[in-house]
Amino acid sequence: MTLPDLDLTVAKPGHRPLRDRALTLDRRLFEVAAARHWPGADPVLPRLSRGANHGALWFAAAAAVAASRTPRARRAAARGLASLGLASLSINTLGKRSVRRPRPVLDAVPLVRRLKRQPITTSFPSGHAASAAAFATGVALESPAWGAAVAPVAASVALSRVYTGVHFPSDVVAGAALGAGAAFTVRALVPTRGQVVPPARPQADVPALLRGEGLVLVANTASGTADRARALRDALPGAEVVECAPEDVPDALERAAGRARVLGVCGGDGTVNSAARVAMRAGLPLAVLPGGTLNHFAHDLGVEDVRDLARALRQGDAVRVDVGRYSCGDRQGVFLNTCSVGVYPELVRERERWSHRIGGWPAGVLAALRVLRTGRHPLEAEFQGRTRPLWLLFAGNGTYHRVGLASGRRRDLADGQLDVRVVHGGRRPAARLLAAALAGPLTRSPAHAAVQVGRLRLDHVAPGTLLAYDGEVTEVEGRVTLEKLPEALTVYRPIAGY
Repeated sequence: MTLPDLDLTVAKPGHRPLRDRALTLDRRLFEVAAARHWPGADPVLPRLSRGANHGALWFAAAAAVAASRTPRARRAAARGLASLGLASLSINTLGKRSVRRPRPVLDAVPLVRRLKRQPITTSFPSGHAASAAAFATGVALESPAWGAAVAPVAASVALSRVYTGVHFPSDVVAGAALGAGAAFTVRALVPTRGQVVPPARPQADVPALLRGEGLVLVANTASGTADRARALRDALPGAEVVECAPEDVPDALERAAGRARVLGVCGGDGTVNSAARVAMRAGLPLAVLPGGTLNHFAHDLGVEDVRDLARALRQGDAVRVDVGRYSCGDRQGVFLNTCSVGVYPELVRERERWSHRIGGWPAGVLAALRVLRTGRHPLEAEFQGRTRPLWLLFAGNGTYHRVGLASGRRRDLADGQLDVRVVHGGRRPAARLLAAALAGPLTRSPAHAAVQVGRLRLDHVAPGTLLAYDGEVTEVEGRVTLEKLPEALTVYRPIAGY
């Protein structure tokens, strides 16, 4: 009887699989960290680790960042929390269940460092490290300055998980990598404002105001612009700032245009619209400092705060942008953002009726409910040769783009196009409006359509129909014409180093 040949390989002394060596190194690093005394860490790191339970520390940090009341800070806080949410979901649904690694043995960890309540989940990867890295990375992607402020806290939280003996170093490294990946995933879905840089064209020849000499800026006090006006005076001591009530803004702008080299404005989109009309008439460049709630024009232009505007004024950076114009009989007006008829003007009117009683946001919700419950089509007009009932006709000054899941914004303020969206009449206006909003540009369906044109004419508009432009409302009837005024306005905006 012949036995089959056996191929036996005898491992050399000291030769171990790579995985075993990595685990051994991980345990040794843990033991070194546990044995080492770090002055001042005992009263701080365990408390920091407990404070980060359930994301409480990061919710507090987001509130602190958002409290600075700048658009960039608010976006950074929101992005940090969104990244944290995705990281936590990934860790708890996939990470912890895929690798069931036991927690370290606490014998080597001094009693003073140990957490009072030990975690009961598996060790790999670290959820605290993932949350810390996700929040810090998300904040930094939107605002590097705030990211630099948050990063040391995030690093301390990650370090505390090894220091308190609840995680191996590899758990923390893997968790931090997953957290950072979650932040970049969120950025892919909702790009940061810096990813979509508006084109720096067509550039305009404007004066560079090193100290602001020649700038006269009118600030609408109803928009809460006192802090911004004060910051502008500090940044450009040679500038003149005129603060006035809303009813005095038009006269103040006219007087300012008579003595200014550059006309400035601080307020919401309606105030900016008034300043644009005066600047176009006077042939002056316009400097816009956002001071309202939404500030669509300023943000699409790339100006978010005093620093952006001051840099553009000092360097003499400006571009020419398109202006939209509506005409109805002998009356006409301009719009920098949008012009619409139908549901939205009705909503604006209802909101204004209630806002002084219950506040802006509650009034907006109430107005939407009242308008969408009505069975009457607010508009019936001839559009593209056919008379039909419409719930909404929206015309944007420039093409609005949606990138990922982000809301629409304009990449080019001088593209020569009106971005026209129409929601046809029919039943269930709320469903039709929602479908149109989700579908995005360049779509057609029985409920809605979107086209880009340079000029649009509406005929047979019923008397008393409301038209909204940049948040203001007026009545129109008969024939309404919407058109573009190409490169009609010169506006300061940061270009170099943007």
